[in-house]
Amino acid sequence: MRNATDSGAPAPLIPSERRISVIGTGYLGATHAVCMAALGFETLGMDVDTEKVTALSAGRLPFYEPGLEPLLREQLASGRLRFTTSYEEVADFAEVHFSCVGTPQRADGPGADLAYVDAVVEGIGPHLRRPCLLVGKSTVPVGTAERLASRLAELAPAGQDAEVAWNPEFLREGFAVQDTLRPDRLVLGVASDRAERLLREVYTPLLDPRDGSEPVPLVVTDLATAELVKVAANSFLATKISFINAMAEVCEVAGADVTRLAEALSYDPRIGGRFLRSGVGFGGGCLPKDIRAFMARAEELGVGPAVRFLREVDEVNLRRRAAVADLARELVGGAFRGRRIAVLGAAFKPDSDDIRDSPALAVADRVQCEGAEVTVYDPKATDNARKAFPALAFADSVGKAAYRADAVLHLTEWAEFRDIDPAELSGTVARQRIVDGRNALDAARWRAAGWTFRALGHP
Repeated sequence: MRNATDSGAPAPLIPSERRISVIGTGYLGATHAVCMAALGFETLGMDVDTEKVTALSAGRLPFYEPGLEPLLREQLASGRLRFTTSYEEVADFAEVHFSCVGTPQRADGPGADLAYVDAVVEGIGPHLRRPCLLVGKSTVPVGTAERLASRLAELAPAGQDAEVAWNPEFLREGFAVQDTLRPDRLVLGVASDRAERLLREVYTPLLDPRDGSEPVPLVVTDLATAELVKVAANSFLATKISFINAMAEVCEVAGADVTRLAEALSYDPRIGGRFLRSGVGFGGGCLPKDIRAFMARAEELGVGPAVRFLREVDEVNLRRRAAVADLARELVGGAFRGRRIAVLGAAFKPDSDDIRDSPALAVADRVQCEGAEVTVYDPKATDNARKAFPALAFADSVGKAAYRADAVLHLTEWAEFRDIDPAELSGTVARQRIVDGRNALDAARWRAAGWTFRALGHP
């Protein structure tokens, strides 16, 4: 068996008796539990979903994330990691508890649904029989931690010292293990010296690594600032993506090339080149709902105008989905009815099976609603997509999806799609037409193979 260092984790510095719990074993929680075990903790993961706990206990992830499932099995075998459905067991197990439950958008508005976050406090509070620190990692509206701290103090048995801290996560799907074991920064929102000390102890392997690597930068701040860090980071990222997509809209009517524009901008050190590729826009379970929840919370605080620009960021992003459909419609002669369309991609990004707010599926659904026969292929997300969009057809290869297609839409930037041989695919389709919704394919190569090639942000 490999040790934690072999897995890519820093050598453990935490004493073997140190224990932590992780409440909520979705994408964030399962990743955090596995990686904390790899750092040397005895870790107890907890979820109210019995099927999820059963799967994780058997070494099976309920989602796809590169490198995580082998690490899960390794940590289960080490004895450092196990899972439960009992809040009472969790309360007795550790002094430090990480809350990693989801905060989806509310069904009745743009704000965050905090039902799962509140349920953690209600679930663990009455069972506390020892001092504890409940550490939130979820993305929440500013002010949530202070409210939860008051409620936890009410619920905890008399005399128990129960505190709340906030330690926002910055995971990128497809890189979650790396981002947990080697994060680019740690943010600790604390209300006491004790909370800071406990969290510094937890993160000792990252703050004082023994393997010669650089310590992870640390920011210690108050609860409110820590809550704002994640939504501010996501808002900035969303703004940068929507900015280049807004420039693409201008380029399309001005006869300019957004790819060359982005390249020129990237050499400015104040701007940089990351996230300056125009395309069908962002999706997933974080950026869209986080910027909407941020706007809603700002309105509640009376500072709505400060983040009103995010409304346009959101609208630009959604317009690009319509723009891809418009480009494809034009390519097939002005109407989709009776046309066969192949969609390459279902996940909102490559190296993931996450289809939440997927631009690819939004476009596929829109095209089908206009009368096209749509077939979708994705290397990992097909099962999830089929459940969410049962009316769409799905294939298990690029060739099967593109069979007799009148147009191909490239909408998720998987490496498999960049490596397609356009000459070989020509013998499969009915018409050699492709829309590159991610500006990731080699246009010259496709055109040389006889394809009509269109992309967003180009005349």
